[in-house]
Amino acid sequence: MRAITFDIESISDSAVRGRVDVSEQELTVVGVHDSLTGTYSSYLQEDLPQLWPVLEAADMLIGYNSNTFDIPLLNRYYPGDLTRLHSLDLLVEVHRALGRRIRLQSLAEATLGRGKSGDGLKAADWWREGKYDKVREYCIEDVRITRELYEYAIKNGLLKYKDLRTVRDIKLDTAHWTNARENGPTLTHALPL
Repeated sequence: MRAITFDIESISDSAVRGRVDVSEQELTVVGVHDSLTGTYSSYLQEDLPQLWPVLEAADMLIGYNSNTFDIPLLNRYYPGDLTRLHSLDLLVEVHRALGRRIRLQSLAEATLGRGKSGDGLKAADWWREGKYDKVREYCIEDVRITRELYEYAIKNGLLKYKDLRTVRDIKLDTAHWTNARENGPTLTHALPL
């Protein structure tokens, strides 16, 4: 199974009640891990035509908050419909098991023993300052964390998070994660015919 783990960085001058309005975001960087090659890569807006064949060849897309942010934002640039590709959103799985959302930072610290190297607001500042390589590195690090959390969950059937001072387990049913066909079509000709 070819899985593409990905993350997006974006910029905007607006926020609605502390939430990001995807329709007002501009994509800056897409970071990707390809399980077929084991490589990490990043794409700027002008590189997106090179990204599309990679995504279309995937059996599954893996992300964190990807169903409500990354995929809808990418779809604004894609000539087809990326929602037709099979995806696994780790945040959705955590929410389903725990009943609430947990930040990627919290999962990374408790499960992997290390946190993120920044946050999306800081990445947007770096982008505005022209520090494009720093944004690429930050995005790839988020992809690496997401990939490692996915692999940890597959191996252990859980992820960990910090609840005040206590590290707690989130038991996850990962049996269906690696069987993309069970969850719907794999490549689904996302481009219009």
